[in-house]
Amino acid sequence: MEHASPVGITPRFAGPLQVRPLSPALGAEIIGIDLREALGDAVFTQILAAWHRHLVILLRDQKLSEEDEVRFGARFGPPALVQNKQFQRTHPGVMLISNIREDGKPIGALPDGEMQFHTDQCYMERPAMASMLYAIEVPRSGGNTMFANGYSAYETLPEEVKHRIAGRRALNAYDYDNAATIRGATVRDNAPSYAHPVVRTHPATGRKALYVNRLMTRHIEGMAPHESEELLNLLFAHQERPEFVYEHVWQPGDLLMWDNRCALHARTDFSPNERRLMRRVTILGEKPV
Repeated sequence: MEHASPVGITPRFAGPLQVRPLSPALGAEIIGIDLREALGDAVFTQILAAWHRHLVILLRDQKLSEEDEVRFGARFGPPALVQNKQFQRTHPGVMLISNIREDGKPIGALPDGEMQFHTDQCYMERPAMASMLYAIEVPRSGGNTMFANGYSAYETLPEEVKHRIAGRRALNAYDYDNAATIRGATVRDNAPSYAHPVVRTHPATGRKALYVNRLMTRHIEGMAPHESEELLNLLFAHQERPEFVYEHVWQPGDLLMWDNRCALHARTDFSPNERRLMRRVTILGEKPV
C-alpha cells in the first residue's frame, strides 16, 4: 500500500499539520491537532482524506471531554446510540470499555483479555461506519489493538476464491453473554444477527473490502455447513496475515478512529490486575452493499 507524504495544513490553533504513516499495512498519525478546538472545514477535509487513505487515524496527547470526542466524531456522521445502556456515559453515544470494577461489577463493556478480529456492529442492518476509542488508562503491557486491512485482504485473494465469494452473503451474529470476545461453538437463538455481503464496496473510495470476521461471522448463505466453514476459515486466516496488520500500543491521551467498512480490529491479552479505561464513540453507517 502506498504511503502518504506529509501534508501541510495550517489550522488556526497549531503549526503545519503532518500525516505520518504508522505501518506499511494501514494507519496514520495526524500531528498538530488539538481536538478541544473547533476544526475548520479545510482542515477536516484533509483529515477525512487521510482517514479514507489510511483506514485508521491516530491523534496523540489529547485531553478530551465527552463533548470534545462526540463533536469530532459528529463531523464524520451522526453518533450511534449506545446499545448496552449500563455502560453509557452522560452523552447517549458515549460508552466505557473497561475492566475496572466497582462493587464487583465492571464499569465498562468488554472488560477482560483478548478479543478476536471483528468489525463493530456487523450483526446489525446498519453497522457502525466508524469507531473511535480514547485512552484514559492503559495497562503497562498488553491490551494493544490490532487492525487489519480489508482492502488488501480482498485484493490479494486468489482469483478462484474471489469467484467463489462473488455475490455471496454471510450471516453475522453477536452473542455478548456467551461469546463476547472469543468465537463460540454456538450462538444463542436470540442473539442479534444480520446477513451482509462477504465483499462490500466502500461508498466513498469505491474499493472492495473483505467483510467477514472470525468473531462474529457464522456462515455463508447458500453453502453446505462444511463448505462454508472451510471457506470462512480460509478467509479468516488470509485477512489476519501479518503483512495486513498494524498493532497499536496505547498511550494515555491517544485517540484512534478506524473505518469499520474496510478495517477489522482485535485486542491482545492483558493482565486482569492492570487497569484499562477507554471511552468509545461509534458513528452510524449505511447498509453494506
